[in-house]
Amino acid sequence: MATPNALNRLRENGEIGKVPVREVTPKELDKLLGDDAVHQGAALEVDPVNRFGLNDIEPLRLVVVLDQITDPHNVGAILRTACAFGADAVITTARHSPRETGVMAKSASGALDLVPMIEVRNLGDALETLKKRGMLVLGFDSESEQQLRPRDADVPLAIVMGAEGKGLRQRTRELCDEMVKLDMPGPIKSLNVSNAAAIALFAATAGRA
Repeated sequence: MATPNALNRLRENGEIGKVPVREVTPKELDKLLGDDAVHQGAALEVDPVNRFGLNDIEPLRLVVVLDQITDPHNVGAILRTACAFGADAVITTARHSPRETGVMAKSASGALDLVPMIEVRNLGDALETLKKRGMLVLGFDSESEQQLRPRDADVPLAIVMGAEGKGLRQRTRELCDEMVKLDMPGPIKSLNVSNAAAIALFAATAGRA
């Protein structure tokens, strides 16, 4: 689906191919894609992104686990950061997590195609599986007494982040090997979850080759 202007721009770069094209107005695209979507006059209908399972990723050295983070902007930004730090996967819950929309894809800046997203029905079971596979599960809480410190390069890490405001659920906290906080000496002790994930990944992997 594309506006006439978008079609003209696309055709300037060569043939579009064997993709059926339907001309639409900008208003029709806005209604279809939603107010948050940023587009340039074209939309492509595609199959959903393939989801991975925990058993599909080997080895697991660094993963980011999201406990009911619902904002697609934040999840997309975390995907981008996870990709930058070489994470093997990002794990989300089947409920209370966003789908792979254009908003998430734009925030991820390409990482949606590079970092496997694993959707699990039971996060507790997934954390148990990670621990059985030798991963150290670090939960983050700004009220924790223990500060995050760099970990040995030989220790596989699972970084667990909770939703802003609610934080980690009780069951998730109980399954973490350690609860840690970021060292923030300033008066504000909490960050946007995507920013916190970036600092956590940097601090936890500092000194790794």
